Amino acid sequence: MENNESLSPVDSLKFIESMIHKAQNRFSENGTLYLIWGWTIFLCSLVQYFSVKFTSFSNASLIWLLVVFVMIYQIFYLSKKRKTDKVTTYSDEIIGYVWMTFGICMGLLTIIMSKLHIWILFYPFIFLFYGIPTFLSGAIMRFKPLMFGGICCWLLSIAASFITSIEVILLLVPAVLFGWIIPAYLLRARFKSA
Repeated sequence: MENNESLSPVDSLKFIESMIHKAQNRFSENGTLYLIWGWTIFLCSLVQYFSVKFTSFSNASLIWLLVVFVMIYQIFYLSKKRKTDKVTTYSDEIIGYVWMTFGICMGLLTIIMSKLHIWILFYPFIFLFYGIPTFLSGAIMRFKPLMFGGICCWLLSIAASFITSIEVILLLVPAVLFGWIIPAYLLRARFKSA
């Protein structure tokens, strides 16, 4: 297809359609980050819960330091990805800003909650914020499993407002399972089938 002028109208439409399809499927690479973050949060929440509930380990929340290493990995992963990507689509950019906004909001939430000492509201807000970029990413990619995951996070936000014990941490498991892990595997499957 070196000479696009020789394409028939039907071939031109097929070519454009295939390019759009490839651009949409590029997001399956983002499935990697959904998986890494999903499994990290899944693991950290279970380790913290079982440490608090069944051991005398007083610093169970230290497991969350694992998130720092995931952030460092994400920075390297994204910088390497930018170098190898030939084209950055407008959708890629928008999704990047959506997740950047999420990260900033989570950081601010942590600072505000620690300053006001109202940790009881922390988990309802976490699920509320998890749902926003998850749903928006799904809407931008036209990928319903992510949209469904965002809705699940919002429902868990309501559920978390009724739980005042350590068991609230366990709500992170379905949040990341339906919000990030399952959609990421579905994104990978879609990419491989294309």
